[in-house]
Amino acid sequence: MTTVLLVCHANTCRSVMAHVLLERMLAERNGHHQIRVRSGGVAMYARDGMIASLDARIVLREHGIRLGEYEFTSTNLRQHREIIAEADLILTMTADQKRILDGFAEARGRPIFTLKEFAGTPGDIHDPVGQGEDRYRACRDEIKGCLEQSLDRLMSFK
Repeated sequence: MTTVLLVCHANTCRSVMAHVLLERMLAERNGHHQIRVRSGGVAMYARDGMIASLDARIVLREHGIRLGEYEFTSTNLRQHREIIAEADLILTMTADQKRILDGFAEARGRPIFTLKEFAGTPGDIHDPVGQGEDRYRACRDEIKGCLEQSLDRLMSFK
């Protein structure tokens, strides 16, 4: 089984949306038996146990994903580096997060891409925090588009 780790700053918005959207896409393609999805945050303010952002949960609901308040809690990858060590593929939301991971011994030798890079497009997926539901919708759609573009590649990743 391949383990894909999705990374953002605090694991409450972007990586949460990417995590649940990818799990849904894999289930729809019967690929959830081949790929294990994990996520976490790398910022200094990342903490274990934070709930997913309300705005993220609202915009996911618009796509039929009902994520209860405590169904998903954040993981601080600075404290749980074993999750990094277990990842076969690491996808970050920004180039800065990719650089942060480069500093962890557990990430050395592991393939690390930004989500956009893995999907074949340049740039970062910017943090929607504090910018309202419309920005969260745009972020969700950007993540979903990247996942759709890269799903075949992801499912054949070894």
